[in-house]
Amino acid sequence: MFTLIRWPLAALSLWAALWVTHLLALGQGVPAGLAMLLPTLAGIAASALARLRGISTARAVALALGFPVSLWFLGVSQLPAWIWLLPLGLVFWIYPVHAWRDAPVFPTPLQALQAVPAQAPLPKGARILDAGCGAGDGLKALRLAYPQAQCVGLEFSRPLSWVARLRCPWAQVRCADIWQDNWGAYDMVYLFQRPETMPRALAKAQSEMKPGSWLVSLEFEGRDCTPTAVVEASPGRPVWLYQWPRTAKMA
Repeated sequence: MFTLIRWPLAALSLWAALWVTHLLALGQGVPAGLAMLLPTLAGIAASALARLRGISTARAVALALGFPVSLWFLGVSQLPAWIWLLPLGLVFWIYPVHAWRDAPVFPTPLQALQAVPAQAPLPKGARILDAGCGAGDGLKALRLAYPQAQCVGLEFSRPLSWVARLRCPWAQVRCADIWQDNWGAYDMVYLFQRPETMPRALAKAQSEMKPGSWLVSLEFEGRDCTPTAVVEASPGRPVWLYQWPRTAKMA
């Protein structure tokens, strides 16, 4: 189920269902402790099932903890339930619905791309796109790996694009949809997406990127495309490199 519903809608749906279960149990006269325990256990079970279906560890933990943490917070603070609409509204502002099908906001480690230039050398002044730059961590990693390149960041979330501009004044950061932008203007496109979006990224790269350019993906492989090279960002975290058009063959 959770692999079919876009994040964070899957989490919001589960937490809402657990709250309904809790309130119904209280309404039926179930003791408060048991009314709290039952949806908590149900959340843990749903989290474990989602983890088996391929959801990330961080998201599985969020699924499991969402209900008990919210219950504890309301109990300790004595705040009305509607107060949760405020952080929910903030989430929708920072992470718009349109972006749910793409990557969550997980930062690129600063040293993650240090081994990439040895396999994918670029000339001075090359243009590199961080497609979905978030708050700018990927831009910082790219600048460390390619200090003489021109870095461009695209981010659909306007608040995150503002943060990226402040953190990376040397980069050109725009609030835009990475799927609408033409990748043909870049010598390298860097992604830290998710497995579900990689086929779309590979198809876009194949149709738009110029000869000799590179698509670089942290952690997630394009399974329908043979990589040109693979390096490690850290133990267990591969970086997949694809050069277009001749050295990468679509299956």
